[in-house]
Amino acid sequence: MKLEPVTLVLGGARSGKSAYAESLIDGAPGNPVYIATGTPGDAEMAARIHEHRARRRGRWRTVEEPLDLSGALAREAHANCVVLVDCLTLWLSNVMAAESDPRTETADLVRALEQATGPIVLVANEVGLGIVPDNALARAFRDHAGRLNQAVAGIADRVIFVAAGLPMTLK
Repeated sequence: MKLEPVTLVLGGARSGKSAYAESLIDGAPGNPVYIATGTPGDAEMAARIHEHRARRRGRWRTVEEPLDLSGALAREAHANCVVLVDCLTLWLSNVMAAESDPRTETADLVRALEQATGPIVLVANEVGLGIVPDNALARAFRDHAGRLNQAVAGIADRVIFVAAGLPMTLK
């Protein structure tokens, strides 16, 4: 599959979306850059980060950027690189924890994606398919995540939904 300028890969937890996104970049020309938005806040997250690192080959360069995603894209997404952002959902969690405005940050991200000169693959969780959360913070997160995914999908050249490890092209 030809790598588009902006590709969004959506899916549920443990759906295979990250591995699929990595496979898109593995065969692409250019230097692969992995922008990691997650931080190892506990043992479970540290194990997930370790698993992701072990799956990538040595040619990947990792940039850890939990908050300034638009800045990281401005620095990294240029013609001789292929960028993977994993993941938008963790980034949104970080934005909300830092008490930044998710709508402003989403708009900044969309501008950075539109201005990028190299291909970008972004991974995000689809969190709106489950039950309605029972508390205001979780409902706000779900709503912001839905708006974030819509905004990125709106400007993406390709959108893939992954379920049970199977990619389905939405756009």
